[in-house]
Order: sequence, then C-alpha cells, then structure tokens
Amino acid sequence: MENSELQSLVERLSLQYFHKPFRHQAYFNLRLRTTGGRYLLRSHNIEINKKYFDEYGEQEISGIIKHELCHYHLHLEGKGYQHRDRDFKELLNRVGAPRFCSPLAKAPSSRKVIYYTCQACGLLFKRKKRINTGRYVCGKCGGKLKMTMG
Repeated sequence: MENSELQSLVERLSLQYFHKPFRHQAYFNLRLRTTGGRYLLRSHNIEINKKYFDEYGEQEISGIIKHELCHYHLHLEGKGYQHRDRDFKELLNRVGAPRFCSPLAKAPSSRKVIYYTCQACGLLFKRKKRINTGRYVCGKCGGKLKMTMG
C-alpha cells in the first residue's frame, strides 16, 4: 500500500463512519516504533506505522485509522480528543474503533550477554554491557573478575 492509497482509505473511512470529510494528509511514517499511528495536533495530519500493515494487513490499519480519526474530528470540533476524555471514549465505541492496537512481533534481540566469573569465589555475573575488570571487583568477596563467555 502506498501513501496515496492510504490517503484514499482514510478519506473513505472518514465519510463512512464519521459522515465528515478528512481534509488533511495521511501517510506512513517508517520511524514510528511503539504506536500504530498518531494524530498531529498542529498540522492535523495522521501518521500510520507501516509495520502494522505489513504484519496484520488492511483490517488492522482500518482500526488504527478510525482511532486516529476520532482524535482528528473531536479536536477540530473543540471537544475532548484525548484518551481520557468521555467524548473520545464514546466516539470510539460508536464507530467501533479499537482503544489499543495489536502488539507487533518482537524483533530478535541483537544484544549479546557477557559473563564474568570471580577468580576467588567462582561467583558468576551476567551483564549486557562490558565492564572494566581492572576497576570493578566481585561484590561478594572483593576478588578479581575475569570475562568467561562473551
């Protein structure tokens, strides 16, 4: 799906569910990571996370668009457009928009784990970052640390 197709989908959903036109821009934002979409207060544009379309398809995107259109139309009407507002919650229920989007599959972590062993007592330390073994010692006995697996 391209931005032009997304724009026409947003315009169609706005007329179908809200009976009002969408007069601004809707586009995919490839930098969005933790949210399905967002409504921008100053420009009134809507950004959608492309990963949701790639992973779940048009049905999930339609729900995200309806959610963002609730923010859009309520904000332009001067009503409560935030998640905690009653107007927003009622409009979500009326149009059948989800309150939250489905979670994306987690990408495999590229961070490796580094193990340190105390040379005196044998205690094993697990760390995500490297530590300076010349500066740090075992917290149990004060012995010297040695990197074992990394």
